[in-house]
Amino acid sequence: MTAYEKVKAARAPGRHTGLQYIEEIFQDFTELHGDRSCSDDTAVVGGIAWLGERPVTVIAMEKGTTTREKIRRNFGAPHPEGYRKAQRLMAQAEKFGRPVVCFVDTAGAACDMEAEEKGQGQAIAQSLVDMMALKVPVISIFIGEGGSGGALAMAVADQVWMLENAVYSVISPEGCASILWKDPKRVEDAADCLKMTAADLKVLGVADRVFFEENVEFESLCRTISAALGEALEQSSALPVEELTARRYARFRAYGGLQDK
Repeated sequence: MTAYEKVKAARAPGRHTGLQYIEEIFQDFTELHGDRSCSDDTAVVGGIAWLGERPVTVIAMEKGTTTREKIRRNFGAPHPEGYRKAQRLMAQAEKFGRPVVCFVDTAGAACDMEAEEKGQGQAIAQSLVDMMALKVPVISIFIGEGGSGGALAMAVADQVWMLENAVYSVISPEGCASILWKDPKRVEDAADCLKMTAADLKVLGVADRVFFEENVEFESLCRTISAALGEALEQSSALPVEELTARRYARFRAYGGLQDK
């Protein structure tokens, strides 16, 4: 598949959503609502669940499945209160020593006037700060689209995993083509240049692990992810807090570094 074909696969209407992954991988999920400041953003779903015998806080960007639900959830584009809800749940997780697992799937944060009036930029920035300093293990999994800061706000993690057909980029290929070449028809060239596929990002060190999707049933994929989460959280939870946060900081500081050939 070409890079742009991967983009289209990540956007496919029938693609499984964050809430479906939560329901398949975790047990006894209890959703918690609201940011305790403004309202409850349904584009972000979060709460407490069990992964085997380990309690975890799980947060997902949710696009919805039906047309009515997609509209209600703003097609997975969070408003500031969505990011603030995630921040509240992460702070709660830290207080009680629970690891955090995030599922990322968004074309980008909401960019309407209401979002700006409520402080979208500040909400995203605060998420980056809070996640970098979290004293519990954090794993983020890209299950579909990963658009710009809207996705990064839930991806400052100890490990970033991606599904084979997930993508992650600072801008959409359509936006890149329009800005770079003033020609939206060059979208396939833009997708290639952005290096936004899971395979490319694994090579660049942005993604730590890629899960194959081709000819894999959803239930089987979820079992694989569940086993990987159990092993990774076991290892991360054994680390001293200072080492855990230092590794996370070093991981992101290494982005974009040049290596001598």
